[in-house]
Amino acid sequence: MQIFDYQPPSVPWIDLRYQDRDLIIINKPSGLLSNPGRAAHTFDCALTRLQRLYPDTILVHRLDCATSGIMVFARNKKAESQLKTQFQDRQNEKVYIAEVMGLIAKDAGIIDLAIAPDPEHPPYQKTQTAGTAGAKSALTHYRVLERRENSTLVELTPQTGRTHQLRVHMLALGHPILGDEFYGDDEVIKARPRLSLHAQSLRFTHPYSGKAMHFYSKHPFSV
Repeated sequence: MQIFDYQPPSVPWIDLRYQDRDLIIINKPSGLLSNPGRAAHTFDCALTRLQRLYPDTILVHRLDCATSGIMVFARNKKAESQLKTQFQDRQNEKVYIAEVMGLIAKDAGIIDLAIAPDPEHPPYQKTQTAGTAGAKSALTHYRVLERRENSTLVELTPQTGRTHQLRVHMLALGHPILGDEFYGDDEVIKARPRLSLHAQSLRFTHPYSGKAMHFYSKHPFSV
């Protein structure tokens, strides 16, 4: 099992994109936890940084530490409940951009592979036959944006929110995400200084007004 060496970035300390009485939107940098871990040195995270500015901040969803991009937080219990319901019922739309190893042959496709925890190597996940004990259905749409010399820039739209879903699905497709220290081999890990996965777009309904909300942060994987 890998040792988690946590060195959260200090710049930007917080990239605040929007806030009102019900919610907060940030662009989380790669390397910053969404919420605190069990160890004392993991207290510094997106949630605790926001709570220094807005003490009423409540976590709604998570991005992996190495994943960057758009996150939404609630500022009261009603907003928290409503936003979490949208995530659970798939009433929102999350779009990610990833740079993966190799050239994906098809321009678009669907990855429909159940995911389950790997009991011998926690917290790793693995694809599993649907119906197997512990396996949960997982569905990801992908669309090729650009084929490069030895990699592919791809848009990923998950229809479910399983742990490490995009990383595990792209690995199963034969195209691991560059810089992935969890699921990549040495070549994949050394290819990029960070995990090449970014939550670029998030659409949801405002928990109070009912207005359609859309937030965007362009991916940093340009050539």
